[in-house]
Amino acid sequence: MIAAMHALQILLKTLAKFPWLRAVKVLHQRLIADQLALTASSLTFTTTIALVPLITVALAAFTAFPMFGKLQTVLQQWLIESLVPDNIAKQVLGYLTQFSGKASQLGVVGVVALLVTALAMVLTIDRTLNRIWRVQRPRPLRKRVLIYWAVLTLGPLLLGASLTITSYLITASKNVVGGPPGGFRILLNMLEFSLLCAGMAALFRNVPNTHVKWAHAWAGGLMVSLAFEVAKKLLTLYLAAIPTYSVVYGAFATAPILLVWIYLAWSMVLMGAVLVASLPGLLKGELRTPATHGWHFTLALQVLRVLQQRKDAGAGETSATPESAHSGTGMTVLQLAEALHVDPTELEPPLDCLSQLDWTGQLDERDPAQPQRVVLLANLAVVQVAPLVQRLLLPHSAQTAVFQAKVFTADQNVLGVL
Repeated sequence: MIAAMHALQILLKTLAKFPWLRAVKVLHQRLIADQLALTASSLTFTTTIALVPLITVALAAFTAFPMFGKLQTVLQQWLIESLVPDNIAKQVLGYLTQFSGKASQLGVVGVVALLVTALAMVLTIDRTLNRIWRVQRPRPLRKRVLIYWAVLTLGPLLLGASLTITSYLITASKNVVGGPPGGFRILLNMLEFSLLCAGMAALFRNVPNTHVKWAHAWAGGLMVSLAFEVAKKLLTLYLAAIPTYSVVYGAFATAPILLVWIYLAWSMVLMGAVLVASLPGLLKGELRTPATHGWHFTLALQVLRVLQQRKDAGAGETSATPESAHSGTGMTVLQLAEALHVDPTELEPPLDCLSQLDWTGQLDERDPAQPQRVVLLANLAVVQVAPLVQRLLLPHSAQTAVFQAKVFTADQNVLGVL
């Protein structure tokens, strides 16, 4: 109890010190810069098309093993009741069950189309989150397909088993404990909230092809879960007080309400992802605002300057062993972001460009949990600045060839412009 109170005090102090106004400003900037409203609309359309194939593929294990039929029923009901407002949960569950049940009548071509549609939906989510984290190189397609295929097939089975066991224990304990039914309902609600929070945290932690701290992922998962609960209650109250959709659309009202809810849900998930991606920078203090033109080119030059200074400082130190000397070279992305006073996500494009030019590289750490360090590979007194300009500032073309030939001479190296 004392430990729980101490943890609560630490949490309250952390929340009090958190830069809420700056976080709102950053979220607003990213909302406009990344066109998150348009991305949420695109994901809404993709989800609508892929919803039935996704449910069918996710519940394929239950269909293959009839003994798991009870798990399938429990999982379907929990997913719909947890993720969809109460007004349309029953109708949506009925439609999805009906549509998914007809999938067994498809031939080989139809089943393949279902699989492709479901994976296309998941890969779209992967691409969207990587773009929010400014990741230029996602995981290889084969690895992504294998990971998400395992999640789609094994994840629902384990989740259904967990929900069934928990439901059984709570039901059995009613006769033993004799407590009020409302207490068990609260416990189930807490379980649903925790599972949703854990799912969002796992999404933010594992999907982007970059290092994301678990603490930041859990913070984003908690924010999204709270937003889900509030949005569900507000939408339920709105539809009950102003039944416009039911009056206009009649029995078809479930469809537009579901579309509105999917859009709201994706908006909350994307904003949570932006918050998680921005947390490292927000916790470091005031950040520089991204410029409109030449921002990534400027950052690339600044990264090279900082790495060159770190390399020169490391060269001047004497160490007893090569291992200890080597351990002092390079900087992590968070260290670079702190040195340059920028959000770490802003460094992904220039770092990827420098890596493609073989000017920088990444060290393989002994501890896989540790973020990799970026090291300088090129001799800045030798390499020319023109390739960097062509990639980040002025792409080479027939129209710019004459200008570049006059401006960039053979002896204009990177070190000369730092």
